[in-house]
Amino acid sequence: MALALFDLDNTLLADDSDYLWGEFLVEQGLVDGDWYARENARFYEDYRQGRLDIDAFLRFSLRPLAEHPTERLLALRDQFLREKILPVIPPAARRLLARHAAAGDTRVIVTATNAFVTRPIADALGVEHLIATEPECIDGRYTGRVQGIPCFREGKVRRLEAWLAETGHTLEGSWFYSDSHNDLPLLERVDRPVAVDPDDRLRAVAAERGWPVISLRE
Repeated sequence: MALALFDLDNTLLADDSDYLWGEFLVEQGLVDGDWYARENARFYEDYRQGRLDIDAFLRFSLRPLAEHPTERLLALRDQFLREKILPVIPPAARRLLARHAAAGDTRVIVTATNAFVTRPIADALGVEHLIATEPECIDGRYTGRVQGIPCFREGKVRRLEAWLAETGHTLEGSWFYSDSHNDLPLLERVDRPVAVDPDDRLRAVAAERGWPVISLRE
C-alpha cells in the first residue's frame, strides 16, 4: 500500500482556497475590504512568483481567526465551503482520488493553507489524512499565530517526515501531485512525482526530468 500525496490549491481544486477565503472575508465584511483585498492579491502573486514570505503571510491570513468568535468563524466556513469550494472541485480530481482509493493507497493532502480552512475541504473530498499549516488555538480561541512548522516548501517535507515517523508509513512507491514549483522539495522526495496543470516553472522542470504532466481541469 503506497502513499498518494496531493497538494490542494490549484491541484485538487481548480482555484486557491487560501486566496478564496481572503476574498470571502472581504465579501462578508469581516476585514478592511480594500486593504485586505490588495494584500491578499499581493501575497498570492508573491506565492506564484516563488518569493512568498510565509511568516508575513501567515500573520496576515491568520489574524482574522483571532478577531472573531470561533462559533461565527465555523458558520462562515460552512458557507464558504458550499459557495466557494464545492463549485471548484473538478470531477477529474474526484476520479483521481477514487483510483488511488481503489488501488488501496493511503491518500494524504499536504497543503500550505491552514487547517481551519482545509479540514472541511479534505472531508468533502473524502480524504482522511491532512497535513496542513496549523493555526494555534488556546482555550477554544484562535490566537492568530502558527503552531509548529508552516507546511510550505521545505516545511512540507519536514511536516511529512514527522507524520511518517508517527504513523509508520514510508515513501516507498509514493506519489505526489502538485501544480507549483514551490512544491519541488517534496516532489523531489517521492518515487512518483506528477505535475498537475503546472505553472511554467514546474512544467519546465517536469519536462527536463521526464515527470508526467496531467490536467484535472475540464
